[in-house]
Amino acid sequence: MSNQLAREGESGGLHARVLAELGPAIASGDHPPGTVLRIDELERRYGVSRTVVREAVRVLEAMHLVETRRRVGITVRPTEAWNVFDPAVIRWRLAGADRPRQLRSLTMLRTAVEPVAAGLAAVAATPEQCRDLTLLAAEMAAAGRASDLRAYLVHDIAFHRVTLLASGNEMFARLGDVVAEVLTGRTEHHVMFSTPDPEAVTLHVRVAEAVRARDVEAAERLMREICVGALRELDILA
Repeated sequence: MSNQLAREGESGGLHARVLAELGPAIASGDHPPGTVLRIDELERRYGVSRTVVREAVRVLEAMHLVETRRRVGITVRPTEAWNVFDPAVIRWRLAGADRPRQLRSLTMLRTAVEPVAAGLAAVAATPEQCRDLTLLAAEMAAAGRASDLRAYLVHDIAFHRVTLLASGNEMFARLGDVVAEVLTGRTEHHVMFSTPDPEAVTLHVRVAEAVRARDVEAAERLMREICVGALRELDILA
């Protein structure tokens, strides 16, 4: 039994390695749509078994990046077919040359959704969620003063997750992973100011206050300012 578990663990690690290399290669355009990949070629390229390659391909199929057809091989699908909301796809695309356009597209999505979510949160947030937003905004302010981008990112992601969840809309709540990847990508690829923008920090504090005060209009307006500010930051850095 222990040998079987060891083999399964090894296979999982190899599958993850193939996925971590092949996924970004597809998402970045190294293998453009229409490219046909063959399992035996991938076996040789990555030095893994056919089973490992198939496991990785199954994941890519679930993301709609590729499709497998008998006697044809593995074909890279058109980008419009991809599951662009999958966190891994977002991560891979942000790591490629198309990063600026991807960040703008994702930030525009945030601008359309998060203000509405904040307004809904001002109605539906529980006392615990109101408390969490207040504490997270305070943690963001502290991390900003210390120029601790890593801590700032952790609290920023948590703040937006709570806001989306507190909206009471399950569709908005599921976008928490999308927003997390956007915020993480901005930090890891240095597509943001070297220190957190004090104005943005203040806006987060004010959003928390508006949600706690049940001020729908203010919560929505202030969150829109945060998202528009993120777009403006992209323009400045571009």
